[in-house]
Order: sequence, then structure tokens, then C-alpha cells
Amino acid sequence: MASDQVLPPLPQQFKLIQHHMRTAQEHEKRDPVVAYFCRLYAMQTGMKIDSKTPECRKFLVKLMDQLEIMKKQLGDNESITQDVVGNAHIENYAYKMFLYADTEDRAGRFHKNMIKSFYTASLLYDVLTVFGELTEENIQHRKYAKWKAAYIHNCLKNGETPSSGPLGMETEFENEDDVSLPQSSDSNNLVADMPSSDLSNIQTPTADHPPSNFSTIQIPPGAHAPANTPAEVPSTSVLPSTPTIQPGPQNIPIIDPSLYSIASQGEMHLTPEDYARAQKYCKYAGSALQYEDVGTAVENLQKALKLLTTGRE
Repeated sequence: MASDQVLPPLPQQFKLIQHHMRTAQEHEKRDPVVAYFCRLYAMQTGMKIDSKTPECRKFLVKLMDQLEIMKKQLGDNESITQDVVGNAHIENYAYKMFLYADTEDRAGRFHKNMIKSFYTASLLYDVLTVFGELTEENIQHRKYAKWKAAYIHNCLKNGETPSSGPLGMETEFENEDDVSLPQSSDSNNLVADMPSSDLSNIQTPTADHPPSNFSTIQIPPGAHAPANTPAEVPSTSVLPSTPTIQPGPQNIPIIDPSLYSIASQGEMHLTPEDYARAQKYCKYAGSALQYEDVGTAVENLQKALKLLTTGRE
């Protein structure tokens, strides 16, 4: 296992990636794909920070070796071999962590595991940059998750009751650089004090739409997380809560009859990118079915069928 390869101590210059490395370690067995891309992000970021200082270079070389071992071990996993699938895997995982934390927040259930879910989601949105520029939605998710993790952590630390949702943050939420996560020992305790066991039996929210009054953040449609993505168990000691938000009725889209006739008009000449995008839609559809979300499954399957039969989305 990659975790058996002992890395040198993290150089002080790489403090910025310490929690991405910790997240990789926590997901070593729970979700190796997440662990792999967290380390890949850490290596790419570390190279930009300092690749010449002896201790930094030594760390990066060992990290590269670790990544090579993982890549061989996961060689038959499409999330590793195909960027589109890997991007969808990390995005879905981050989305599930984000939605779980946001639902807990809006229900007034403030606890360490909810903070960690916000915190981890923000780190995973960082990791998504290994695939290219973030979408506007993911940029907003990352900003909001960072803000919430720091805000709720500080409130609980000071014995204060946090406010649910984005209320009171609109004027503060203009620049991501202004959002600071807990630092030093507080930041370490934030992560270290929380359980990291695989708790995949925990029921997480299945709503496709964001909670009410979620004015500044938009959740991308159809971005379902795999069912085996572990969530953190809520603390048994929580503040008084409001009712949990329930998912609304499913809207199943009508199947376009023209898609069936198009398929018989001749063979399409598709590019590798077309096939990759079609796989992404099928992956979203499969994840949606795990949540019994027929509407989103049908919608994504129709997108895949249209792409495969017309070459257009």
C-alpha cells in the first residue's frame, strides 16, 4: 500500500498542503481515488512553492514515488486513468460532504463532524484544480465551505451559537482570500479530534435542490456522490435543531422520442472527448439511481444518448 511508503517530515514551506495530505491519509482505505488526487494536488502545489530546497525536493521525490505506486495499484480504475471520470468522482465526493454539512447547518445541528465535512469539502474543491479551472459553482462552494468551517469552529470554541445558513455573510463573502480557516494547533485539533472510520451506513441528504434561501450558492444539477462515499456521524451532543429539510417530489423528464429515431440514421463519428462526456453522464445516472432519483437518472441518460446519437450535447 502507498501508506506503507514513509514520507519525510512535511517541510515548513509546505504548510499550505498539510491538510490535503492529512485528507489523503484518512482516505487511504476508505476511498483510494480521493487519496490519490489529494496527493497529486499536494505534489503539484508543492512544486510551485519550492522544488529546490533540499528538504522540499526530498519530500517531493518521495511523494512522487508514492503516487507512482498508487497509480499502478489503481491501474484498472477509470477514475485514475480517465480525467473526466476522475474529475466527476472528486466533484461528487466534495458535493456530498458539502450537502451533508449544509443540511446539518440549516437544521441547527452544529458539531465537529459537520465542521469537518465543510472543511474537507473545501479541500477537495482545491483538489479539483488538478483537472483544470474550477466552475463558478465550485468556486462558490469552496468559498462558502471555507467560510462556514472557520465561522462555526470559532463560534463553538468561544461558546457562541452560530447562525444557520449564509445570513450575515453576504458582505463578507466577496473575496476568498479574506476567508481564513483555523490555523496552528486549532486547525490540527479540528481534524485530529474527529473520527475517520468508515461510516458508510449513515443516511445523508438526497435532495437535488439546495435548501431554501441558499441565495449565494448554486448546487450543480445531477452531481450525485457515489453511495459508498462515507459521511461523518453527527455528534450525539448537539444544539437544539429545527426540522430536517426533506427532499421535494421528483420531476421525471419526458423522454424525447426523436432520440430513438436518430439512432437509426447512421453511425456517428465521435471523438474520445465525446465518449468521455457520455461516460460522465452515465456515471451521474448510476449514482442518481443509488439514491432512487429517477428524474436525474433519466435526464443524464438522455444527455448521454443525445451525445452518442447526434454528436452534440
